[in-house]
Amino acid sequence: MLKGLGGLGDMAKMMKQAQEMQGKMAQMQEDLETIMVEGISGAGLVKATATAKGELKGLDIDPSIFNGDDKEVVEDLILAAIKDAQSKATERAQEEMSKMTEGLGLPPGMNLPF
Repeated sequence: MLKGLGGLGDMAKMMKQAQEMQGKMAQMQEDLETIMVEGISGAGLVKATATAKGELKGLDIDPSIFNGDDKEVVEDLILAAIKDAQSKATERAQEEMSKMTEGLGLPPGMNLPF
């Protein structure tokens, strides 16, 4: 269609690719809200569930850890589970981004969005 226009044809192709990328980015952002990851601490006594965007969605605490004398231990286990879930959310988001950018020919390790 734009072959006779030289560089303008390449520009049109690049614009189309940019629009496709923008659509894929928007879809990925939506997907990250539905992908769930689970952080665990205390050998599974505390589990935190979060979206791949890092939003905490649930907390499961084994009742066996509730003892008035262990309040600080319970708090530490809860924090550890939440941090684990957030770390896994970040990893998962990066994995999803890598999947999307594989076909773009970008150098390895180049992170989007810039």
